[in-house]
Amino acid sequence: MTELRSYGSSLQNRGIKRICILGLEDYAMLTGDSSFGPIGGESVQHVLLAKAWRDMGLDVSVIVYDHGQPRTSMIDGIRVLASFARDGGTRVLRFVHPRLTSVIRAMREAEADVYYQSPAAPWTGVAAYFAKQFGKSSIARIASDSDCQRSQRPARYSQQPVRYRRDRWMFDYGVRNSSLVAAQTERQRELLACHYGVHSEILNIAVELPAAAAPRSKDIDVLWLGNFREVKRPDIALEIARRLPQYRFAFVGGSVPAGQAYFDRIKSEAQALSNLDFIGAVPYSSTGDWFDRSRIHLNTSDYEGFPNTFLQAWIRRVPVVSFYDPDGLIQRRALGRVCSNVDEMCAQLDRLLRDPTECAHIGARALSFAASEFSAHQIAARYLDLLESTAVTPVRAEMVGRRPASRA
Repeated sequence: MTELRSYGSSLQNRGIKRICILGLEDYAMLTGDSSFGPIGGESVQHVLLAKAWRDMGLDVSVIVYDHGQPRTSMIDGIRVLASFARDGGTRVLRFVHPRLTSVIRAMREAEADVYYQSPAAPWTGVAAYFAKQFGKSSIARIASDSDCQRSQRPARYSQQPVRYRRDRWMFDYGVRNSSLVAAQTERQRELLACHYGVHSEILNIAVELPAAAAPRSKDIDVLWLGNFREVKRPDIALEIARRLPQYRFAFVGGSVPAGQAYFDRIKSEAQALSNLDFIGAVPYSSTGDWFDRSRIHLNTSDYEGFPNTFLQAWIRRVPVVSFYDPDGLIQRRALGRVCSNVDEMCAQLDRLLRDPTECAHIGARALSFAASEFSAHQIAARYLDLLESTAVTPVRAEMVGRRPASRA
């Protein structure tokens, strides 16, 4: 902790004293109360970074939706600024007021040196424009591969849908005008260079280290955990559970705004399977317990960025079986299995579940990798080091395709 404070003091000497995260959906993660909304991967990352920057001695603010809480409050040493109610205001007019006006007001109140925003939304552009106007720095973090493809970003694949032409234009402006664009993978970096012509830096996402605890029995064979969005394809996980009735499955996660009907349909189908426990939404603080109880984590998403659940699994020695493999990490590091179709996924799950020794070897590799590469404090420090860098490397054709050393 002393080293972190010393690092923070050096940043303050160079001009970085205050950081503001524009994370409208973060209040549930900050309070630990999921009644304020679903807790997605971006909110997890925002709060882990906020706590890391706080530990460095910096003043950290987070701008959130107005849930009826005080306009300004402190949670765990982090200043929380309320903006607008999610559904407040008159249609058509409400984007300007109360939404835009309240966000700008909160950004002024934060008086930050750096404004950090994700996922893809018009607020990406607002943060970049505000920072440019007032001589501040801004960070745009890319959450999903689909956010990097200007002509191929269907609303259902966005973490926060960019549905309107105005919103797409504002997001595009933000990507092109932010001080730092943070990608999660080499794939995203290539897409940003191709579609936007911008240079981006690869920054890992952070993982929260689990508290030391006594070993738990593995009473769940396959865990599917996430918010129930169509892009995450829980319907495929259902089909896999039907085909593998000899194994115990658990589905953990809640619905998302405008997604209750989809959630209810999946829940109804899941409850008809005797080998599947449909748990529904749980507090973020208890998600680690579900990984501790599980032998394999299953991911069936069409699109991702770098899933938080991969790190939650790996830090607890749990192999991952997935269609999606960010930068080929699962295959290159032997952290689980990557599949191309449902038949292959069923076969790989069956092989691993029949071979506990192989699962243990994968788990040991996964723990070592996650613990060494995804420390929140290391990642928080790298963001600030990149902002302090005096030279920004231009995008060149020969750069595209090069992998960062840490992921070799």
